[in-house]
Amino acid sequence: MNPIAEPLVVGIIILGASLISLRLGLSVAIIEIGLGLIAGQFGLQPQEWMVYLAGFGSIVLTFLAGTEIDTKLMREKFKESFLIGSLSFLLPFLGAAAFTYLVAHWSAQASLIAGAALSTTSLAVVYSVLVETGLSGTRVGKFLMASTFITDIGTALALSVLFVKPTLFTALFLVISVIVIVFATRFSHLVFDNPRWKNKVTEPEIKYIFLLLLAFMFFARVGDSHAVLPAFVLGLLMSKHFTETSETKAVRNRLRTVAYAIITPLFFVVGGMRVSLPLIVSSLGLFFVLFFLKMVTKFLGVYFLSRKFIPGGAMYTTLLMSTGLTFGTIASAFGLASGLIDQVQYSVLVGVVVVSAVVPTFVAQKWFMPVHSEDIMACHG
Repeated sequence: MNPIAEPLVVGIIILGASLISLRLGLSVAIIEIGLGLIAGQFGLQPQEWMVYLAGFGSIVLTFLAGTEIDTKLMREKFKESFLIGSLSFLLPFLGAAAFTYLVAHWSAQASLIAGAALSTTSLAVVYSVLVETGLSGTRVGKFLMASTFITDIGTALALSVLFVKPTLFTALFLVISVIVIVFATRFSHLVFDNPRWKNKVTEPEIKYIFLLLLAFMFFARVGDSHAVLPAFVLGLLMSKHFTETSETKAVRNRLRTVAYAIITPLFFVVGGMRVSLPLIVSSLGLFFVLFFLKMVTKFLGVYFLSRKFIPGGAMYTTLLMSTGLTFGTIASAFGLASGLIDQVQYSVLVGVVVVSAVVPTFVAQKWFMPVHSEDIMACHG
């Protein structure tokens, strides 16, 4: 496809996804991924600027997810969210790694990449769906995001411990991340409480947040790491700035509007474009087995504990925690770039990750939406 026409086609996809989502009552993220996948098979490939903005979209979504976490609820329910999040990571990691090594006869390192890629839960997908369905402010939604964060920490630690070779630049990224988080936590009130900056068309508050997130992205690239986790922690610690007054809540709503208009749709569309159907077809049996394995291990890791801790939303929680996208794609791309997996293995893993973002979300929204009116009252009461 002509590179000049690609931005126009992407714009049509983004608008079309919104209209289809409204028509069918499904999460727009699912539609964006699906349309991106279809477009990719017809020659639409992400340009460099799309990939960068898509990466920024995942960081913005992660930051927004952090701002939605009820820190009091997270402290009260830390044991529960830690148990669910840990098993949600551990069982799929061990299951996928064992199967690809013992049965599919992948190398040990390729199997560990498979385990990392399929152990993830996409915080970006979970947050998007919760916001669209009005569940982000409920106990179920906040518990789900806290558990998802624990899962992604497990994946990030697994990648770091098993594969990443720490350098001075990695240490620099960690130091800068801590400095930015401490600075923002202590001094952001100077931005949000400045009467000269409030409700201005130039949106200095949003640009300030974007600058912090761009700093994370820059130093993460320098340190061969990823900015998702510090972005979530930043959002978590800055959440008080978005809940104290109606004006600061309005800032978060405007940030959502800016993000959902173009930045985050690119993240989902590009995720769909990355899938190569011909390569998946060449290993279709393995693809279905790995997808089934991820779903089963996620179910075993999440459902039974969820029935105990959040009985009103156990299956919904299990299905959304079975989704993958951000870290699964990152782990697969890392394996390919490092020569640990080949192109076919990469396509199969990314294909499973992308399908796992669509199928469980569709099923959860259609048949397992929790009744949350009382939950919202309990959460805000």
